[in-house]
Amino acid sequence: MLDNHNQNEEMTHIESEEPVKKEDMQRSPKPKKTFKGRGFLNTVGAGIIGSVLTLTVLPQTNYFDNLTQSGVEQSADTGQADTAADSGITPTTVSTGNSGDIANIVEDASESIVGIVNYQQQNSMGGSQEAAAGTGSGVLFKKDGDNAYIITNNHVIEGASKIEVSLYDGEKTDGELIGADPLTDLAVVKIDGKYADNLLEVGDSSALRAGEQVIAIGNPLGLDLSRTVTQGIVSAVDRTIPVQTSEGESELNVIQTDAAINPGNSGGALLNSKGELIGINSAKISNSGVEGLGFAIPSKDFMPIVSEIIKTGKVERPYIGIGMTNLSDVPRHYLPNLPQSVEAGVIVANIDPTSAAADAGIKEGDVITELNGESVGSVADLRRQLYGDLKVGDKITLKIFRDGKEMSVGLTLTSNEMMN
Repeated sequence: MLDNHNQNEEMTHIESEEPVKKEDMQRSPKPKKTFKGRGFLNTVGAGIIGSVLTLTVLPQTNYFDNLTQSGVEQSADTGQADTAADSGITPTTVSTGNSGDIANIVEDASESIVGIVNYQQQNSMGGSQEAAAGTGSGVLFKKDGDNAYIITNNHVIEGASKIEVSLYDGEKTDGELIGADPLTDLAVVKIDGKYADNLLEVGDSSALRAGEQVIAIGNPLGLDLSRTVTQGIVSAVDRTIPVQTSEGESELNVIQTDAAINPGNSGGALLNSKGELIGINSAKISNSGVEGLGFAIPSKDFMPIVSEIIKTGKVERPYIGIGMTNLSDVPRHYLPNLPQSVEAGVIVANIDPTSAAADAGIKEGDVITELNGESVGSVADLRRQLYGDLKVGDKITLKIFRDGKEMSVGLTLTSNEMMN
């Protein structure tokens, strides 16, 4: 999740288990509505710390070398369900035999793990051509009629003009992207149901405890090492890690494990001792001297998101209509009128002229310090409050500073889909 599509670049120390390296698969977000005006950011040039996704870049691919490392920016919008059953998705299951027999669990589960190759249009001397930009992992978890569905990471498929799915027996087929959510680094790919004889049962990650045994299965360093198995324990539950995604800075709620996670593992499965899918491997800490720090998106968080993607092809969220940067990233001399007592907050970098923010009179350069009375310390903090506690149609009050003066601004949240 954090290891981006750049060759396993280290972001802030967190790298997502990407298809190919994080650099390799840097997400190229869908074109968004362009706000008029260059915005405050162009003046300030504030930098935002990125996350490192664990993608595996193909040796012959140089496409990502010049891309900016983008972490999985998912401010875990933790959905409403705590279990797989609550999500409304009932996956087909396979027998895992004796729950204590790791070999049996792995043998059965491995047939549900697929490789995913991200093909992108690349320019060459002979013109534009489609080439493999990175590889990652995915999990077959649901079959509905003639279709089968695969969960993977957004950073594994982002920017793809074509998605190829490699099955356990080596057969390959084209995959269709149903939808993706950069903020939670999740995506769903559809293939023909005839390829889905074995599906993983989704377990309840909310029941996990530190110290429990887990198994990770994925394709580290590419398809040549497909369905590699590593074993470890749950190091911690409900960790929150900062990530940088194609839609901005965010936070992810994750399971921490010491099971080995490497580039290419992104989108792969984290299983409990019963062989149930309780996490989607997404990131790791990649600093020199650091070992055994991998992260997976828990099933209690990914199932509601995946369910919504399958149903509607997207994830609807409240939308204010502003571009933001952290106050802490901007030198104080750019804000001479801001009281010294204001040490944390979010600066409005630009505004969607058709948004609720524009209608409410919010301006570029305003500093937001509170949302409905709760302190806002950073962009990730604001996203957490906005996506975790509020919904489209809710009325909110923002405390802002403008030209050294404190004021309150009220607005009604609209949908992020209105901007598309």
